[in-house]
Amino acid sequence: MQTCVDFRKDFPMIREGQIYFDTAASAQKPQVVIDALCDFYSNHYGTVNRGVYKLARNATELFHGARGKIQRFINAAHPEEIIFTRGTTASLNLLARSYAKAFLRTGDAIIISEIEHHSNIVPWQMICEESGAVLRIVPVNDAGELIFEELLAQLDEKVKLVSIAHMSNVLGTLHPVQEIIDAAHKVGAHVCLDGAQAIAHLPVDVEALGVDFYAFSGHKLYGPNGVGILYGKRELLEKMPPQEGGGDMIEQVTLRESTYNTLPSKFEAGTPMIAEVIALGAAIDYLQEIGMDTIATWEQELLAYATKKLGQIEGVKIIGTAPKKGAIISFVVDGIHPLDLATLLDCRGISIRTGHHCSQPALERFGETSVARISFGIYNTFEEIDQFISSLQSILNFLA
Repeated sequence: MQTCVDFRKDFPMIREGQIYFDTAASAQKPQVVIDALCDFYSNHYGTVNRGVYKLARNATELFHGARGKIQRFINAAHPEEIIFTRGTTASLNLLARSYAKAFLRTGDAIIISEIEHHSNIVPWQMICEESGAVLRIVPVNDAGELIFEELLAQLDEKVKLVSIAHMSNVLGTLHPVQEIIDAAHKVGAHVCLDGAQAIAHLPVDVEALGVDFYAFSGHKLYGPNGVGILYGKRELLEKMPPQEGGGDMIEQVTLRESTYNTLPSKFEAGTPMIAEVIALGAAIDYLQEIGMDTIATWEQELLAYATKKLGQIEGVKIIGTAPKKGAIISFVVDGIHPLDLATLLDCRGISIRTGHHCSQPALERFGETSVARISFGIYNTFEEIDQFISSLQSILNFLA
């Protein structure tokens, strides 16, 4: 069977001597995605949904064809449940604004965890301030696992929505999302999963999960920047009002009032990100050819290997040690600021991420303000991990 190492050749930015350990921030792009962008702009460009000329018809077919690919990729029941946005942040903000108008009232509650990305914190803070709803926070234990008993204690009839990361972007924790969904539904609450980190690393089946909303970005899924997805159950999206007005999202406009289009157009005002959507479709084709189970297995092997190697270095502390994790490791080193460490590693051709990773409350929970983070993709190898460990040890010896 072909291993993921064989696919390195498909990524033009993955070159010998350069180690890229920042896939959690944004994945490198396979050539097929780059080609899809260039081909559309070079040979097929036209606007969508409006023109009757051939270029427009062809572009429309490619655009909605990609919607179908995404529907099948996450096993949504209907293509109109796939809403195109600019990214996960835009998806969560759209959901927050529209959901609040449809379902939230003063005194209602929304639940998040204390290790969410800012994009799954700030929009709900804003909405609670505007609507009079209350934001409830579920803590995690010292390993970075959700304290499930605390979630159950906070779930009551006032809770309308639980919005939580499928996978933590800073700790790598994989939350027990099926149990969360089942528990929330028992009290009549809806569930949104921030899938920005999980979507590229493991199979996602929204129908099997029964999740109400799922948000993710194209650029973390080996696709282009500037395109994201909000999946929502059709019966919920139909009750939610649009948040942007303009072309395509209308049924009828007069100078006094307007009526709105059906799904998904209701939420997709203006000319969409056509090339990016089509290229995201190419990325999904690529990943499905490999197989998400194959990707998940490979990355778990890399995670286990790197975790063991890092744990053998004196002075290194891993932040987030949940037994169920994605391919993300955050760590600190005694006496060395993460920014200095990343700078020295960069001089050796190794790209890692440092800072608060847009998750300041998560770091505060573990007594940190900045951590170093390595994260893996399909193109990474054991040999790269060995080079990273060797370089890290050399830097620590130099600074000792």
